[in-house]
Amino acid sequence: MYKILHVSLLILCLKCENGLSIREYSKEDILKLREEVREMFQHAYDSYLRYAYPYDELRPLSCDGLDTWGSYSLTLIDSLDMLVIMGNYTEFNRVVDIVLEKQNFDSDINVSVFETNIRIVGGLLSAHLLSYKSGMKLEPGWPCNGPLLRLAEDVAQRLIAAFDTTTGMPYGTINLRKGVPPGETSVTCTAGVGTFIIEFGTLSRLTGDPLYEEVALNALKALYHHRSPIGLVGNHIDVMTGRWTAQDSGIGGGVDSYFEYLVKGAILLERPELMSMFNEARLVIDKYLKKDDWYVWATMLRGHVTLPVFQSLDSYWPGLLSLIGESDTAMRIIHNYHSVWKQYGFTPEVYNLGTGEASSSRESYPLRPELIESIMYLYRETRDPILLQMGEDILRSIQHSARTPCGYATIKDVRDHRKEDRMESFFLAETTKYLYLLFDPDNFIHNPGVHGTVINTPNGECIIDMGGYVFNTEAHPIDPLMLYCCHEARQGINISEVHRISQILDEEDNIKFMTMIDASMNRNVTNTTATATNSETLTNDTVKTTTNATTADKKVEQNQELIKTQTRTGYVNIDGTEREKNNETLGDILKEHINNYYNNTKINESDTKPVLEPDVKTDSKVEVEVDDIIVPKMETETLQPPSSTRAKEVIKILPKVLQDYINNDYKPKSTCEPQRMLERIRNEKRYPDHPDINKYGILLTSAPSFMQRMCIAGEFLNRKHMEL
Repeated sequence: MYKILHVSLLILCLKCENGLSIREYSKEDILKLREEVREMFQHAYDSYLRYAYPYDELRPLSCDGLDTWGSYSLTLIDSLDMLVIMGNYTEFNRVVDIVLEKQNFDSDINVSVFETNIRIVGGLLSAHLLSYKSGMKLEPGWPCNGPLLRLAEDVAQRLIAAFDTTTGMPYGTINLRKGVPPGETSVTCTAGVGTFIIEFGTLSRLTGDPLYEEVALNALKALYHHRSPIGLVGNHIDVMTGRWTAQDSGIGGGVDSYFEYLVKGAILLERPELMSMFNEARLVIDKYLKKDDWYVWATMLRGHVTLPVFQSLDSYWPGLLSLIGESDTAMRIIHNYHSVWKQYGFTPEVYNLGTGEASSSRESYPLRPELIESIMYLYRETRDPILLQMGEDILRSIQHSARTPCGYATIKDVRDHRKEDRMESFFLAETTKYLYLLFDPDNFIHNPGVHGTVINTPNGECIIDMGGYVFNTEAHPIDPLMLYCCHEARQGINISEVHRISQILDEEDNIKFMTMIDASMNRNVTNTTATATNSETLTNDTVKTTTNATTADKKVEQNQELIKTQTRTGYVNIDGTEREKNNETLGDILKEHINNYYNNTKINESDTKPVLEPDVKTDSKVEVEVDDIIVPKMETETLQPPSSTRAKEVIKILPKVLQDYINNDYKPKSTCEPQRMLERIRNEKRYPDHPDINKYGILLTSAPSFMQRMCIAGEFLNRKHMEL
């Protein structure tokens, strides 16, 4: 008994020596800290609006702004969901109106694919999903529809060209208007490849378009496929060859969010294969990289230690472990990381474990959120007051050394707390958010699933806001239940077969072309011919003519407004109805349309020529073969290409519908055609499915209570999943 008491006193004394004596926090104490964080955010946010907007970031020492990642008011978009979390709905609604009115991503600028995805796409998606809490007027069909969602999808569509590589892994840089810049390096860090499944998966589930989720999943499969024989991944990889260009393996910078997205993507999208990929990686990481509750860097081929350092970015790891129910291990690790904070007042970018000192070349602290992120996660699970004290330590350090009259500044050197003239957007998006949520235990984000909100959607009633929010790596929360509300999510995404053609034009052009021919045919019908011709039914999208020419024109105009080139389930007719499947290819249908146009053209009674083109001599009784129109027979001798003047003259002799198409509707094909890229990914099947793809029991881990959302109770997993 005395021995046990002695050991307990020794442990208590050690805690006191390390500055970790347990302090009691009352509810009033915690809320007071929360309000201090609110004021911190407000000071930084107001300073950005006053001195830096519309630039990307604030310079808190110069009291001005600069563009860093893309010249798209990055800090403003990154801060949107924090306004909702704090309950500042008036400001949220005001800023959303500004973003929707002024934001235009059609810019000739090169941006980071990774940063634009996590900050812009993630920020817009989160703001879209949280907008109902602010009292904002929602569009019909929300959350499957809305202006912020459309804006997020517009950005994602500009990023998607980066994935058009031989391996399916994306380039690191993209031009928002032109695609991958000429001469762009094909070398990308691992995190830059594996950090898309949350944002892109959310987009696919909300919009019903499988493109985003499939390309992001394909990139994750590619990394898994290219791991080393012992199961480690490197730091940088060539996305065109799959060759690792930096073979150091670790959990920190350049790799970190890849592991994070395996766990969070598995939870958010209910993909057990992602959790299985993480579990496999975790075993290898613990074998080769874990040294006494620290994590080092090693060669990916043999696991030999190369860099015995702790990086500030490593600090996300304990929080990630808490998501899979390993809080005991996470607590031991976070005590190590906090000891570095106590040594300097901040965590340096790199800390040498051998010397116990900050690296002389990486001694800065750019207001990073990773340590407070893990503290917040662990406190939600354990309610250990030591974690509150760690959070208060971080708050005190930032307030004391980073605050300026115009915001909060990066700490240039943790050893003397010199400041640097930069406040990155993640200070408002992440650092203040995690601090605020740590000291606000009753926030709606922490809802353990005891209450929710019922909404009506096009798919019927849906329950949202039950908690279990999944944060992307920029701390933008996503409600998984809202993904369940949209489209065919109850049975999984309804991925219909995409029509594939290899004829003259691509899918969109075919439909547009046929529509113009149909419209032209109707306009050529005179109002003196009272009855409609008994025209051949080519496909379900043939427009019926009427005896009244004016009515026919109005009908055509109305039909043209209803034209859609592509839908979630395939293609539609020009009257907006679904096109039924048949054995005819679009190329055959196109030929029949053109044949019909030429061979059934009516002659106006008042004219001596058919209604085609004044310069074209035709005989209405002559049958014209479509192949002669599209691919005319050429003479054997070599023909010189016509001059531009002659080419313009030739266009004049073409039928009006072809003139309109060539002059107005033809657009050069983009370097990346997403739908074709998706078809290629599906056809190649370069990376086989993980064997655990249907083992949904893997998702039922001993996760903390706040992650025990509806899926854990079996209500979120559909019946088909449960049977599997």
